[in-house]
Amino acid sequence: MDVLSEVLRIVKLEGALFFNGEFSAPWCLSASQSTAMAPYFSPVAGHLIIYHFLTEGRAYASLPEGRREELTAGDIVIFPHGDPHLLGNGSPAKPLDSLKTLAKNLTQGLKLARFGGGGEVTRFVCGFMACEPRMSEVFLAGLPKMIKVHVPNEPSGQWLQNSIRYSVGHANGSSAGGGLVHAKLSELLFVETLRRYVSALPPDQTGWLAGARDPVIGQALALLHQEPAHPWTVSSLAKRAGLSRTRLAERFRHFLKESPMAYLTKWRLKLGAEMLQSTEDSVAEVAAAVGYGSEAAFNRAFKREFDCPPAQFRRRRKDSPTTQHS
Repeated sequence: MDVLSEVLRIVKLEGALFFNGEFSAPWCLSASQSTAMAPYFSPVAGHLIIYHFLTEGRAYASLPEGRREELTAGDIVIFPHGDPHLLGNGSPAKPLDSLKTLAKNLTQGLKLARFGGGGEVTRFVCGFMACEPRMSEVFLAGLPKMIKVHVPNEPSGQWLQNSIRYSVGHANGSSAGGGLVHAKLSELLFVETLRRYVSALPPDQTGWLAGARDPVIGQALALLHQEPAHPWTVSSLAKRAGLSRTRLAERFRHFLKESPMAYLTKWRLKLGAEMLQSTEDSVAEVAAAVGYGSEAAFNRAFKREFDCPPAQFRRRRKDSPTTQHS
């Protein structure tokens, strides 16, 4: 059972490729915090993950506090928390403001944008992933501000790189289904990068992603995510995962710093909050769907977590400007 796939399925990532650049050294692109960029890409997105994929040449990516990664063709650099950053090659007089540049190019689909000082050429594609922050924080919380992965190291990565190169190279506004193809490629690229990152974690790493990689804890997490409404106990979960009750509790706390039942409670309430926003199901129906035997018990637990009862939470979300514009 693959718990990461299960969580990503529920999170419902929505991606797109939005920029196709051919920049010549020296050049530098200044990318704003993703919250400032969100209205251009996905006005209703709760959180925006930005990434850049180099298809040719070299560049660097850096964060405001100074961390810097050198990039070569085939590298993807992802900013899971949407931090502002620089992407460039050489030392131009002034970084190019990404918002001003992208605003002009977004109406042109993936039409090639050229910029720079006339030196060494770097070609790259930019994309984003939009997700609901409450659901996605399960895996985002364990990620650093910047991730770099070399995509073509495996056959799947080589296929993905070639597909993106071909798709972007043949992009035009009249291409039937082109937007859907780019969206799926964007999602695949993000998931492939996340998968590579998890597989490269050091053996002593803790956290949700490391727990998801662990054969036993990964299975326990998958069971909780696949059957959140099941009347789980530590004993029944341990039996299904093939461990003793004590050993499961110890290993679970080692990776996630909480008990299996505490984790399950939080996940049920996240699911309940998402259902309150995305469905017309009654509070009682939502409560039953996420494993609560009574509406009253769900109300109490929900209010402890979100500081308001479910019905009020739903009204607030429906009355918010973001929802009204969706």
